[in-house]
Amino acid sequence: MIEAVSCGGVVIYRGKILLLYKNYKHKYVGWVLPKGTVEKGEEYKETALREVWEETNVHATIRKYIGKSQYTFQTMDDVVCKDVYWYLMQANSFYCKPQKEEYFVDAGYYKFHEAYHLLKFNDERSIVEKAYREYIYLKKNQRWNYKINVYPKHE
Repeated sequence: MIEAVSCGGVVIYRGKILLLYKNYKHKYVGWVLPKGTVEKGEEYKETALREVWEETNVHATIRKYIGKSQYTFQTMDDVVCKDVYWYLMQANSFYCKPQKEEYFVDAGYYKFHEAYHLLKFNDERSIVEKAYREYIYLKKNQRWNYKINVYPKHE
């Protein structure tokens, strides 16, 4: 068994959640959240921000760690057990652009109930539910603002 670690983000702007649509070699994969593999020497927060930027071209700010999901899948050679660490993130605009090299063909922001039903994987639906509850709490307590400084800037 191979153990792998990824990090990703539930990115929200004006109450809407960022999703990506993946279509690998003309085969339906589905709507997913941005996430990716931790690189050597990289902290989990850095990975999450970098992957969101690479996959969606969105500059975001981490607001809070949301939790971890875990799943397994079969490769030709082995079984992979993957841990994914998730962060609630705030974007500074609705602009997004899917990363074609990773077979993402669409990206966009969706209302909670739309995003929840579009997402292909149950673990991502659970994370979105948890993140959105936290977003509502932060907003209700005036701790979520739309004018943010984005760090780090990716080039």
